[in-house]
Amino acid sequence: MALEGKTVQEQIWNYLKSKGLSNHGTAGFMGNLFAESGLEPKKLQIMTGKKLNYTDDSYTQAVDDDSYHNFVNDSVGYGLAQWTYCSRKEGLLEFVKLRKCSIGDLEAQLEFLMKELAESYSALLVKLKSARTVKAASDAVLTGFEMPEDQSDAEKEKRADYGRQYYEEFAQARKEEVTSSITEAELRRKLVSIMQGWIGCKGSDGSHKRIIDIYNAHKPLARSYAVKYTDAWCTAGASAAAIVAELTDIIPTECGCNQMIELFKKLGAWKESDVYVPSPGDYIFYDWQDNGVGDNTGGADHVGIVEKVAGSTITVIECNINDACGRRNIKVNGRYIRGYGVPKYSAKATVPKGEDVNKSGILKVGDVVEFTGSRQYTSSYLGGTKKPAKPCQARVTAISEGKPHPYHLVAISGSKVYGWCDAANIGT
Repeated sequence: MALEGKTVQEQIWNYLKSKGLSNHGTAGFMGNLFAESGLEPKKLQIMTGKKLNYTDDSYTQAVDDDSYHNFVNDSVGYGLAQWTYCSRKEGLLEFVKLRKCSIGDLEAQLEFLMKELAESYSALLVKLKSARTVKAASDAVLTGFEMPEDQSDAEKEKRADYGRQYYEEFAQARKEEVTSSITEAELRRKLVSIMQGWIGCKGSDGSHKRIIDIYNAHKPLARSYAVKYTDAWCTAGASAAAIVAELTDIIPTECGCNQMIELFKKLGAWKESDVYVPSPGDYIFYDWQDNGVGDNTGGADHVGIVEKVAGSTITVIECNINDACGRRNIKVNGRYIRGYGVPKYSAKATVPKGEDVNKSGILKVGDVVEFTGSRQYTSSYLGGTKKPAKPCQARVTAISEGKPHPYHLVAISGSKVYGWCDAANIGT
């Protein structure tokens, strides 16, 4: 996708924000990138660059046309983050070759940065998504990602000051705009979309570790206990989603189901009723010893987050379901339901519930829309098989925010459409 913004600074800010970094995390990260490269993706380390007799542009061109063969091992800092170490430069080179773009391409370098964070610095990524001060984010990047020789207090303060300038330029200037359009439904979708993105993470291949890392990086830890990769991880996963969504003021974090229930009770956000019909973003707790008679008041064994409710069927996304993150369908007032944590999303929303309509084309699960036709896809991601589809009235059954084909539609009648569609092909 094309970067959005009139300047390089604005493009970088918008890109990092689109990846879930908080305003403070984005500013702290950018302050460090500025200290390293001046936010110039073709920047060559100055002193070593003179010895090599290259300029920023000539070095970039030589790497692109393969006339310079020592990019990986020359120990020269290059690019936004001044990648220097051989394995990281090798990763960057392979990354841009796969995309068939220049080593100095800004968007490619930003994508590689996020790849590094997700795969090798997951704890730092969590901090950047939940950072509440520019200084804390900046220090974390300095000591845990860039790791220059100078990590003195003076250097920390200098980089934090750079970050504060970006915060003032972008976050403060947009504060009114940002805070004026958050609805309760959007907050609920934000939490659900995080869980949707984790579907398929497994304990068997270790892909669940990033979820547990998110939980453990959030402080203070509940009962001062760091969850092990071998522990049951349903509650830690449900808590991690709240951490990433920045909703821990209305959703308690815990690694035990019964302890989480007690915290929901303290927040006045516990629904002690099996017959309650939940909404997306509610927390559902289970008791596997439930005999099915009367209202269940036993101990809780498992937890998940409600994705949607269709008729009397609740679809739940759960971590540690068969040692993976996946979906479960259960009936309203079904056996094994212990009760519900019902976060007070309305307290965080800045748009009254009655105004939560599709004025800006924002859709929610359950909306009936006009599908304008053309094609549907078997996946929300790029590469999914596309099939022709005719116009029809359809219902939104799932949303995968940020994906190329973000809306899953099912025709109201007939079988004209059952798949993922582009936003451009949907009318309200």
